Amino acid sequence: MKPMFLPGVEQNPRPGPYRNLIEMMQAKGAEYPQIWHLFAYRPEATEHLARFTQEVMRGPAPIPPGLRELIAAYTSYQNDCPF
Repeated sequence: MKPMFLPGVEQNPRPGPYRNLIEMMQAKGAEYPQIWHLFAYRPEATEHLARFTQEVMRGPAPIPPGLRELIAAYTSYQNDCPF
């Protein structure tokens, strides 16, 4: 995985669930969303963003969650951003 543009963020996670996820994925050599680094760096500032994202992607809506994921993946692909 390519390093982030913000090495200070990537190299300074605070204890919490996102730090644990990052460490687990790194131990496996697996790729993971780099936004996790931001969530781990400032959990108090990004907590609401994580809840918002889950609600938008998984909450009640006229479009099923799988289709929302597909739309997000396609949009990321169009923006040359790994999803």
